[in-house]
Amino acid sequence: MSHSTVPRTDTEAEEVKKKPPKAHGGDKGDPGRPATGKLSLRLRFRRDRVLLLMTLPAVVLLLVFNYVPILGNVVAFQEYDPYLSDNGVVSILHSPWVGLENFQRIFEDSAFWNAVRNTLVLFVLQLLLYFPIPILLALLINSVVRPRVRAISQAILYLPHFFSWVLVVAVFQQLLGGAGLLSQLLRQHGYDGLDIMTDPETFKFLITAQSVWKDAGWGIIVFLAALASVSPDLYEAAAMDGANRWRRMWHVTLPALRPVVALLLVLRVGDALTVGFEQILLQRGAVGPGAAEVLDTFVWWNGVRNQDFGYAAAAGLVKGVISLGLVLAANKVAHLMGEQGVYKK
Repeated sequence: MSHSTVPRTDTEAEEVKKKPPKAHGGDKGDPGRPATGKLSLRLRFRRDRVLLLMTLPAVVLLLVFNYVPILGNVVAFQEYDPYLSDNGVVSILHSPWVGLENFQRIFEDSAFWNAVRNTLVLFVLQLLLYFPIPILLALLINSVVRPRVRAISQAILYLPHFFSWVLVVAVFQQLLGGAGLLSQLLRQHGYDGLDIMTDPETFKFLITAQSVWKDAGWGIIVFLAALASVSPDLYEAAAMDGANRWRRMWHVTLPALRPVVALLLVLRVGDALTVGFEQILLQRGAVGPGAAEVLDTFVWWNGVRNQDFGYAAAAGLVKGVISLGLVLAANKVAHLMGEQGVYKK
């Protein structure tokens, strides 16, 4: 027992109690770890090198297809002519500079402001009518007891997400067009037929209904994943306190969904000016540009069809700046609500 670490006297025991604990990073055998216990950059890189190599292809693709093209926004300040050379970079270098002339043309163009108005109206409608529906459907599916019924319901609702917009527009044409199912039923009962697909007044509601039918299933998966993380003990405790089903949903389920709702709302606000390019372009000719022109189709029409690349690039750059401002503002609101948002403070 001569090598025992137990103090042999009361004085020695008091000295052991007064002796401060040794810092984990203070050992000479671990020079990469500071006294605070935080790993150095070199050690973290060695620890996570496999994960970093796995994410490297995605980072390269992101740089090549998302960040490098940002440099092409310089054509917004030029009278860009892509036919000056077979090399796009050479064409940019030799195109004449016009400064802010393209932006001045944009702000004086009534067609641009019409596209802005249509874009904002569609965004507000989709935010009010489309965004709550996946939450309600997720709550409904989550309340189903039988797992098989839940799985089948989720699969049926998620199936339209895989349809192309061409197929979605064709389905709505067969249902709501001038020769569609609804019009035929009305004529068989002595009423005039309806052609909702070519009505400019109802076009914004038609676009919203198509978006809900196609993409609500994707939102259901996100909210069901958030609901799966809620502890059953919370529901049991609420039930023991006398809370009925609606009270449990209000005080347990919805607070659990709030972080996900805040995050998706921030992302949705940031995507406010992108309301479905392909979807609207397919139906633009049926209702006319006055009702169907949005910022994305405005950029495409002026840039691709009219070959006014500098003007279209300026409109796209304005859209990007406004979208960035909306993301920052919505994220600030999420922070004020006590949520994390896209990034922490």
